[in-house]
Amino acid sequence: MRVIWITGLSASGKTTLAKDVARRLREQGVNVVFLDGDELREVFGATLFSSQNHGREGRLALAFQYAHLCRILAQQGLTVVIATISLFREIHVWNRANLPGYFEVYLKVPIEELRRRDPKGIYRRFDAGELADVAGLDLQVDAPEAADWVVEFDPNRSIATIADELMNRVMERKDYED
Repeated sequence: MRVIWITGLSASGKTTLAKDVARRLREQGVNVVFLDGDELREVFGATLFSSQNHGREGRLALAFQYAHLCRILAQQGLTVVIATISLFREIHVWNRANLPGYFEVYLKVPIEELRRRDPKGIYRRFDAGELADVAGLDLQVDAPEAADWVVEFDPNRSIATIADELMNRVMERKDYED
């Protein structure tokens, strides 16, 4: 059991990487739960009161809910792969102290590349003045200080290559258990 926490700003590739890693782990016979921050926001009702939930306090509270859910699932013998922004120092510290087999991955992608990708139109809507509290723009975030792996953006690296490297790093860890 372990928790693989994949973090980064919107459009950094978190969900794509997490889905690939979860698939690969399942193919190896590991009992995996894949969690995505966008889906969890809906599950926890955070989309109902978006103006309250997109500020720092709302996002932090939601991130703690995600972390507690990960702990419950991991304690039941599952490997959890989660894709979430949740870039708060408090979360990183709590996760490291409380999540079994915690492995933190930080996808560090330049804002120019995130704006170019922008699959949800978040950056475009922010620039047009239609959106506020965007992580990394007008909402302060904390880059992980002790991530187990920082993936620096390289346009020549595919998600498959990054997933290969992540799988190797996860399997090398001595605290890894099924």
